[in-house]
Amino acid sequence: MLLKVLGTAAGGGVPQWNCACPGCSRARAHPHWRRRHASLAVQASEDRWYLINATPDVGDQIEDCPALRPGPGSRRTPIAGLVLTDAELDHTLGIARLREAGADGLELLTTGPVRDALTSGLRLEAVIGPYTPLTWRDLPLDRAEPLISGSRKPTGSPDSAITITAIPISAKRPRYAVDSAGPGADPVGGSTGSVDPWVVALLLTDRATGATTVYAPALAAWPDALQSAVAEADCVIVDGTFWDDEEPRRTGISTRTATGMGHLPIDGPDGTAERLAPLGARCLYTHLNNTNPLVDPGAPQYKQLAERGIEVAVDGMVIQL
Repeated sequence: MLLKVLGTAAGGGVPQWNCACPGCSRARAHPHWRRRHASLAVQASEDRWYLINATPDVGDQIEDCPALRPGPGSRRTPIAGLVLTDAELDHTLGIARLREAGADGLELLTTGPVRDALTSGLRLEAVIGPYTPLTWRDLPLDRAEPLISGSRKPTGSPDSAITITAIPISAKRPRYAVDSAGPGADPVGGSTGSVDPWVVALLLTDRATGATTVYAPALAAWPDALQSAVAEADCVIVDGTFWDDEEPRRTGISTRTATGMGHLPIDGPDGTAERLAPLGARCLYTHLNNTNPLVDPGAPQYKQLAERGIEVAVDGMVIQL
């Protein structure tokens, strides 16, 4: 299994265009601090890749990764499609950037609610359809399916070496879709047993080697199904938006806690580090907010994580299992 980390920042990136907080200011002064929006590329077959989430940075992310660049034909791209873990803008705005796909179109793997939000709330079909056709494919929730299939698989090529399974995480809706939940709905959402959730984690499995990766860039909850998956995984890449629960309030970006904003914190008695430390997998954090002390490569929190055997993913990182 070959994975390429295309970005590791939460919404807005690091630095965020309208923010002069310490993290953003230092990222402007020290370019190696910069982080693009969280995204991952997974190799589905020898020359076909899927992007997990389409961020506002998708054009630069593709250019910075030679394996994702077009060629040898003038309009041939190795990108077979997109997998969306949710309907948040920082994970979907890049779809518009990919409208040049032309007649080949774009394949999008999503849950039902995410597809409905993008087609009804953002009117994606109406806006993008005149440029390129969109093909929707349901993310498998109760089984493992080949990541690449059908017309996306080159003629005569073997089946995809990678299978994908979605793990329901929460009912958290993006702000633009909260009204569709009805009066009194909780925009954060809790753990969900729904067969069609708004937010999922992804379980990627290499059929040849048995290696598995769990990718969960947005965690409002830690359901039993996620715990079962990470307990058996070889690599776990999860939501590291906020260091602790009070970070949003302490830094003045929100009146809510991290948990109240739909992101389990890293540190603290209920933090995700406590869940990751006992695992036998390689564990990494992604989706860092600009207020997170981890945006500073020299922050003492790195040592705290290292003592627990936990890493922080960086843009451009290559993971091979």
